[in-house]
Amino acid sequence: MAALGWLTPRRRSATARSVLAGEASAEAARKSSQEAQEIPQAVEEEPEFPVFGDDRAAAFFDLDNTVMQGAALFHFGRGLYKRKFFETRDLARFAWQQAWFRLAGVEDPEHMQDARDSALSIVKGHRVAELQTIGEEIYDEYMADRIWPGTRALAQAHLDAGQKVWLVTAAPVEIAQVIARRLGLTGALGTVAESVDGVYTGKLVGEPLHGPAKAEAVRALAMAEGLDLSRCAAYSDSHNDIPMLSLVGHPYAINPDAKLRKHAREKDWRLRDYRTGRKAAKVGIPAAAGVGAVAGGTAAAIALSRRRR
Repeated sequence: MAALGWLTPRRRSATARSVLAGEASAEAARKSSQEAQEIPQAVEEEPEFPVFGDDRAAAFFDLDNTVMQGAALFHFGRGLYKRKFFETRDLARFAWQQAWFRLAGVEDPEHMQDARDSALSIVKGHRVAELQTIGEEIYDEYMADRIWPGTRALAQAHLDAGQKVWLVTAAPVEIAQVIARRLGLTGALGTVAESVDGVYTGKLVGEPLHGPAKAEAVRALAMAEGLDLSRCAAYSDSHNDIPMLSLVGHPYAINPDAKLRKHAREKDWRLRDYRTGRKAAKVGIPAAAGVGAVAGGTAAAIALSRRRR
């Protein structure tokens, strides 16, 4: 029977430490039980968004690095180079600008202005219809595989809710419209190049649709469409688009640059980041190729073009 002594309860009184351990364990169990009961309730209380059937709501998406990796204008330039619209030395400049954009992850006004000036000089004298047709081809060649699936899903959620979805970009409106149409979106706001009798003059109508100009375009479209901006959503990666994001009731920072991330956290805006891994690892090879195009001249530019086809 002595061997079974371990089965009988011990009559030692609980020490202060054991009492404390017991009380702590009971408190932890009670707290865990309460949290488990509260989680479903918190989920149920979160309002559905986007709101199905709200025809006074719409969504506005920036394009470069928000919907698509890289800058649409640079991909367009590559397509025009392939069709011999300009010389190899110009491709080197486009490659450097694209490499800088992908490495920095932000829009530099000087680089963007240089790219726009280059594009305007290249298309001067060409027919609008010709560029629209070429834009369709360039989308398939360089842009279709660069669409962020996560952002595309966000846009589709608005469409499924019965809302209109617009691209808002500094890229030429003809290219923006091609991308919007191919993604099944409602339409696009973009930079308008002047044309006379269907031929580009090499000038802009007004200024590029960038920064505050985007906000003004969204405001004007909302008024024309009868939208309530407090019920609308906007999505962008760049701090340059804070004016547009601040217009709507549901601003989202997508793949945000450092300044936008900081601002979004201060304003309690929602953030989504669809980039994977470290940015340096992600863009290092293309960036090096872009620098090589500048340093190596013609040979490196042609190598870059072949590599990305």
